[in-house]
Amino acid sequence: MVALKLQRIGDEIGLTLPREMLAALKAGEGDVVYLSETPQGVVISAQDDQQGRQLDLARDIMARRRGVLRVLAQ
Repeated sequence: MVALKLQRIGDEIGLTLPREMLAALKAGEGDVVYLSETPQGVVISAQDDQQGRQLDLARDIMARRRGVLRVLAQ
């Protein structure tokens, strides 16, 4: 666990993430991170959960309908 201090950044309040946490998130300056509330607390991730579910669904459809997609691609 890493303790972070909230600090004023202009008119907002922000957090500065240590390099190790950015590396674990595979994120850097200018990237977007997402905060999600879970029963265990707040989670920071570099991928939107909804987008991840949509990608999983698309992969499933593409795997099941491979033949149809192959014909449509011609």
